Amino acid sequence: MSKIEINLLFCLKPIVIFASFIYIYMIQITLPDGSIKEYAKGITPMDVANSISSGLARAVISASFNEKTIESTTSLNTDGALILYTFDQPEGKKAFWHSSAHLMAQAVLKFYPEAKLTIGPAIDNGFYYDIDFGNETITDKDFSKIEEKMLEIARGKHTFTLRSVSKVEALALYQKEKNPYKVELIENLEDGEITFCDHDDFTDLCRGGHIPNTEIIKAVKITSAAGAYWRGSEKNPQLTRLYGISFPKQKMLTDYLEMLEEAKKRDHRKLGRELELFTFSAKVGQGLPLWLPKGAALRERLENFLKKVQKQAGYDMVVSPHIGQKELYVTSGHYEKYGADSFQPIHTPKEGEEFLLKPMNCPHHCEIYNFKNYSYKDLPKRFAEFGTVYRYEQSGELHGLTRVRGFTQDDAHIFCTPEQVNSEFKNVIDIVLYVFRTLGFENFTAQVSLRDKVKREKYIGTDENWEKAENAIIEAAKEKGLSTVIEYGEAAFYGPKLDFMVKDALGRTWQLGTIQVDYNLPERFDLTYKGSDNELHRPVMIHRAPFGSMERFIAILLEHTGGNFPLWLAAEQVIILPISDKYQNYAKNVLQLLENSDIRTLIDERVETIGKKIRDAETNKIPYMLIVGENEENDGVVSVRRHRSGDVGVYNIPTFIKMVQEEIENTVEKFKSN
Repeated sequence: MSKIEINLLFCLKPIVIFASFIYIYMIQITLPDGSIKEYAKGITPMDVANSISSGLARAVISASFNEKTIESTTSLNTDGALILYTFDQPEGKKAFWHSSAHLMAQAVLKFYPEAKLTIGPAIDNGFYYDIDFGNETITDKDFSKIEEKMLEIARGKHTFTLRSVSKVEALALYQKEKNPYKVELIENLEDGEITFCDHDDFTDLCRGGHIPNTEIIKAVKITSAAGAYWRGSEKNPQLTRLYGISFPKQKMLTDYLEMLEEAKKRDHRKLGRELELFTFSAKVGQGLPLWLPKGAALRERLENFLKKVQKQAGYDMVVSPHIGQKELYVTSGHYEKYGADSFQPIHTPKEGEEFLLKPMNCPHHCEIYNFKNYSYKDLPKRFAEFGTVYRYEQSGELHGLTRVRGFTQDDAHIFCTPEQVNSEFKNVIDIVLYVFRTLGFENFTAQVSLRDKVKREKYIGTDENWEKAENAIIEAAKEKGLSTVIEYGEAAFYGPKLDFMVKDALGRTWQLGTIQVDYNLPERFDLTYKGSDNELHRPVMIHRAPFGSMERFIAILLEHTGGNFPLWLAAEQVIILPISDKYQNYAKNVLQLLENSDIRTLIDERVETIGKKIRDAETNKIPYMLIVGENEENDGVVSVRRHRSGDVGVYNIPTFIKMVQEEIENTVEKFKSN
């Protein structure tokens, strides 16, 4: 080395040391847009938000780092991917409402110091806290004082702070408070994974995920109180579940309460009674709906609608029994995963013989496939069934038609070669989108539901098969141009899914329609086909249900439309309203002409005023009212009223029939199969 080189190295040495120092104490943060920024170690998500813009910092309320929920004040000390959440995002709402649950629990203890707290999670709309009030009783009259106390505490701008606690210390705290529920929770946790959250003078056992401070909570409402068993078991003590919701602005709460009032009017249980669609009977059993004539006809129209589409798409209808031998569901894996929560086995007079009420249709369809041997030239095979299944939901979980114990799935299973998966999956997407368009569900997101990244024991099958299935879904959704979000931990136990998350007219999100790719059940049932190489191969199984279940779909459709079904689906499309008995014969002639054109029509023959008949027809949500009197009979016409629109004019019968038919044709576009 020359003297010049030695001198140069000596001069550069401090720079190199300084650069190394900077490198050691800097981390790289990857933002959602893919950009990478360098920050000093120890920076917090809120600091990152401030470095981007002060407006973003004011809006940020929570964060995740490397896909793990953290506080906005958590120090970041390694490279990683950071996502900042606002209240407009589901993750932000979750943190906001979880923090509000802490606030509600604190306020409750101010008035009921002997109450025992259990758990208080965020839910889809707000939060709840399960509380043992002992001998105290809480009613809706007590809600306002708790709300006022929550807002009083919130104005104190108390910081939410998460801290680690040893198991011994955690147990000591709740043993001192004589809280057996928290003690039980802590006993099931490992030392080193226990954290408490503190704010103001309140401390609670908590895993984390909070807003920066209480002041962000500007509006609160306790919505209801209900009974709930500890850990969902009827063998455990009954607690009071206090539900609430909160917002960063008062106007948001006002809008939400107005939406709730509208939701009450649209409640499918209320509309189901008024429109005489379905009922329940305590003698028949909880969660087992009884379909009345109008409801049964509605179901039939929906089934026929989908059957027509399926026929065009190459499906074959099959029928399977309502029960199956226990061994069938042991083979499929359903018994292992859900047996404890299902209806218990049916024991026959034959010793050792056990049957189960069918929890899923797919094992039956696997056995239908096994009826004969197929070659690759025979595939795909598409088996469809409106199959009724049974699951023993807890009584506290039952809710009208949306959560029942017996329901009918618009189920289908496609057995295909690996090379056919992409095209078959995309064809199913086309069917789902067609159903949504026809029934007015235009606002939706496609959710790619994948395995939990950590708890792999919840699933069956090899990593290789799961990766193939997951990639198939992601690729097909991308090729169809769907806007997708990925949710880990939402897959079925046998395969990943593409779930369609639909927003209804009130802005609520529902899961409607699902498509699943399954490499595992064909393995379990030893399904094969002969390939072009004359060797046996495994088919791939695609599970598919555009409606999901008839019961739940009809409930959501009822609330989405407010009972105002599209004309093609309405129980009665037209009602004829004679002004008096003198025009009954003319009304019957009109009825005959409409029925000859397959328009569902009835006559209001009651001795009532025409005003009363119109009001009742509006209440019954009948799309068209035809008023007939002396002028109409003389001219051979009808005066037409449209539900919610009033008078639409006078028409002769052929013109009115054509108008109805054109409206139906414009609503139900033809399905184009690929």
